[in-house]
Amino acid sequence: MIVVFLAGCSSIQSALHPTGVEAERVATLFWIMTIGGTLIMVLVIVAAALAIYGGRLRASLSSERFVMAMGLAFPVVVLTALLIYGFALMRAGEPQQTNPDGLRVEIAGELWWWRVTYVTADGRRVNAANELHLPVGQPVEIALTSTNVIHSFWAPQLAGKLDMIPGRTNTLTVTATEEGISRGQCAEYCGGAHALMAFHLVAQSPEDFSAWLEAEASAAAQPQTDLASEGQTLFAQTGCGACHTVRGTGARGTIGPDLTHVGSRHSLAAATLPNTAQAFARWIDDNQHIKPDNKMPSYEILSERQIDALATYLEGLQ
Repeated sequence: MIVVFLAGCSSIQSALHPTGVEAERVATLFWIMTIGGTLIMVLVIVAAALAIYGGRLRASLSSERFVMAMGLAFPVVVLTALLIYGFALMRAGEPQQTNPDGLRVEIAGELWWWRVTYVTADGRRVNAANELHLPVGQPVEIALTSTNVIHSFWAPQLAGKLDMIPGRTNTLTVTATEEGISRGQCAEYCGGAHALMAFHLVAQSPEDFSAWLEAEASAAAQPQTDLASEGQTLFAQTGCGACHTVRGTGARGTIGPDLTHVGSRHSLAAATLPNTAQAFARWIDDNQHIKPDNKMPSYEILSERQIDALATYLEGLQ
């Protein structure tokens, strides 16, 4: 039965499948505590059975020596050992490693999405949203902030969770150990669409990450079809650029996510929808039903042709 339940934890958002240094330590501690707790539970059940059916053994279970040993000394020794081991395993108090390339990632919790900014050693800032890319094998400092309410950054396969508190910057240093895509989630109730505030984490080889970062820093791709060109014009005419940035165009809004390369992300609306033209169209037309209380208005005044044009343009921003 336990195996059946554990099988349900096999996903891209499972702490039981660590792909980061800190997550591996958390998983090790989890299994030690789970196995140890199970053994202690078995011991208690055996003691209870002996107390009920043990006949002459009942007297030994009620002796002062047994009570002092198992009721006082045993818990003190076990919990003290577990505390010391936990501190040693999680490297408590150790100075954090730094990325050899000086990369730093700033993540701000918004309502209800993630603003992600990559800061390179030379001070260059590359803006993105709702997706975190990391080079495998290199420690990366992640600075976590919030401008509204308390959020919590949690990527179970990468590291433990850390709160994002307005007016403070909490720092988490993470090291991905293998390539792949996993999923993270806001782990602190933040109202409204909290349950739909997730993100994808993409761990890449250092070479692939460098190539991705250069592409991400570039200007937006130009429309390749007449329908996409029509969508670009509509994007400007309907005021989308007041909230969103598309580098290389007149859209320089900062209220909503940066859309410069939105078409190349793994999801839309903070991991709420797949990244397809159809999903873009649904989001533009009726996003409040998809993600209630989000800050983007629905554009029900647009015709089906106009929505398709906008969706085609946004899908092409890769």
